[in-house]
Amino acid sequence: MVAVDTDHMSQNAEPAHGGPPLNGRSGASAPVRSFVWSDYPLERIRDAKCDTTVSVALPARNEAATVGPIVSCLRSELLDTGVIDELLVVDDHSSDDTAAVAAAAGATVSSAEEVLSSYGEGHGKGEVLWKSLFETSGEIVLWCDTDLVEFDHRFVSGLLGPLLCEDGVEFVKGHYDRPEDDGGGGRVTELVAKPLISLLFPELASLRQPLSGEYGGRRELLEQLPFTEGYGVELGLLVDISRRFGTSSMAQVDLEVRHHRNRPLAQLSPQATAILRTALHKVDPELLAVAALAGDAELGLLEDTSAPLERPPMVEVAEYLARHAPEALAV
Repeated sequence: MVAVDTDHMSQNAEPAHGGPPLNGRSGASAPVRSFVWSDYPLERIRDAKCDTTVSVALPARNEAATVGPIVSCLRSELLDTGVIDELLVVDDHSSDDTAAVAAAAGATVSSAEEVLSSYGEGHGKGEVLWKSLFETSGEIVLWCDTDLVEFDHRFVSGLLGPLLCEDGVEFVKGHYDRPEDDGGGGRVTELVAKPLISLLFPELASLRQPLSGEYGGRRELLEQLPFTEGYGVELGLLVDISRRFGTSSMAQVDLEVRHHRNRPLAQLSPQATAILRTALHKVDPELLAVAALAGDAELGLLEDTSAPLERPPMVEVAEYLARHAPEALAV
């Protein structure tokens, strides 16, 4: 197996798959450090990067209207100038021209259904991010949503800055003002995720936008984590990182303003349900069974109380080891 870097792990970290007591406290608790993207001009990033390789992976499903300008910006501003080394779009069963538009704009494009197909078809954001870890090669992997408008390279370079320039930062999360949501973190974030985090995972309560789609980290950390399929992936990663590596390994970066396509309220229910399922599962998987007994099918309450599907850490996937760490298979 790939060696685990225990030097960066919290002394009190909980196992990634074991639930903490019902109050959710995991014992790790340095504050999450905060930075501003403008502290990291591209010249400073390039100087700090040295030989470190950086991959950017963009999950996309039916984003033909926005993925082209995003890829074009990242290619011209970051890829062609050596700030990043790889630009990948992973297409998640799109029914539009997302893949063709992304390729024409200069990205390498993979189809999610063709990656690690022996693990089943799968779908959803967590599935795509997990597969992008397999498809990319960089020592640092960054993700960014593809529904952004008025895109700027800061949504990626701002994340890269702390990982290269600040000691001990292994994972970074973006936050921003969202004019479409009165400057807040989004309806699911403010009404579901933040209250759950405050109650169950208070060591993460200082994160301004825990569900933001702009984040990333060092491969040696990311490859040790399970990935929750679907919308629960952001919360799942945060909980597992804080338990295994401590919040001192995390940082958040102010990316200023983010404009995106606002979704109707009815489309947010699946995301809210996935966040709740993931939170309960991380606290204690048996809580989902209790919720099923308490649910009311006629009212549509807790209509899906099954445990969220988790893809295994990549260090447990033979195909990944063969590609990224063949020496581990020889041990």
